[in-house]
Amino acid sequence: MHHDIDQLRRFYYQRALGRVVQRILRDRLTGRWSAQSCAGMTVAGFGFAAPMLRPYLPHARRVTALMPGPQGVMGWPAGLPNHSVLCDETAWPIETGSIDRLVMLHGLETSDHPRELLAEAWRCLGPGGRMMVMVPNRAGLWAATDRTPFGFGRSYTTTQITMQIRRTGFQPEWQGSAIYIPPSDRRFWLRSAQFWERTGARISRVLIAGVILVEMSKQSRAPIGPGIKIHVPSPLEILDGVARPRPVRSPQSTGRLGRLPPA
Repeated sequence: MHHDIDQLRRFYYQRALGRVVQRILRDRLTGRWSAQSCAGMTVAGFGFAAPMLRPYLPHARRVTALMPGPQGVMGWPAGLPNHSVLCDETAWPIETGSIDRLVMLHGLETSDHPRELLAEAWRCLGPGGRMMVMVPNRAGLWAATDRTPFGFGRSYTTTQITMQIRRTGFQPEWQGSAIYIPPSDRRFWLRSAQFWERTGARISRVLIAGVILVEMSKQSRAPIGPGIKIHVPSPLEILDGVARPRPVRSPQSTGRLGRLPPA
C-alpha cells in the first residue's frame, strides 16, 4: 500500500502532531549531517523526505526531492523554485554516482520492489556517499495505528532493516531511534515531546521508539586478486631515444629491388 501525497502533506504541514514529528526527525538528521557540513554537496530525498531537506537548501549545491509515482508529487518548497521530481521508484532521473547524501522517508516500507529500490539508491550514490533510512519500528506504537503515515506498509526491527540494506552492498555506520511520544494529538504529549526524546535516547531499552534510523555508506572497493600489470616507463626509457638517436632508413633503401645503382 502506497501513501497518498495529500495525506502526507496534511499530516506534516497541517496537523500539529505531524509538525512535531517533522521537527524531531529533522533534528535527528541534522545532528548527523549538519547543513554546513553538506555545503557544496548534492543532497536528495526519496519518498516523502521533503520536510527533512529544507535545512540544506541554502548550503548544498543541489537539493532534489524524489517522489514515487504511486504516491504522487507536490511542488516543493513553497514560495521557492521547485525542487521536487516525480519518478519511478526503481529508475531515478539521476546520474550514476552523483548524490552525496540521500534521505529515505516513507519510501522503503511501502515499496513494491524494495531490493530494486535499494539497488537504485546504490547506483545514484557516489563513492563514500551516505544514506539515512527512516522506517517504522515494528515494536512501537506508531506502526500499530493507521492514523499516521508510519502505520502503512512494512515495519522493521533494527536488525531486519540493517540486514536488508547490507545485502545491497551498503556499510552500516550508525543506527538510532526517534519519536518516543505516542501517536496522540493531546497537548501534553506535543508540548513534552522534546523531553521524551531526550529521555528516550538515554533509556531506549525501556521506552520504545516509533521510528528506526539507520545510516549507511557506499564503499567502493578495488577488486581483489591478480590483475593486469601495467608497465610504466621510467624517465631513462623515455629519454633513451633522445640521448641516442637512431637513423631512420629510407623506404627506397630497403629491399633488393629498391636499391639504387652505384654512382
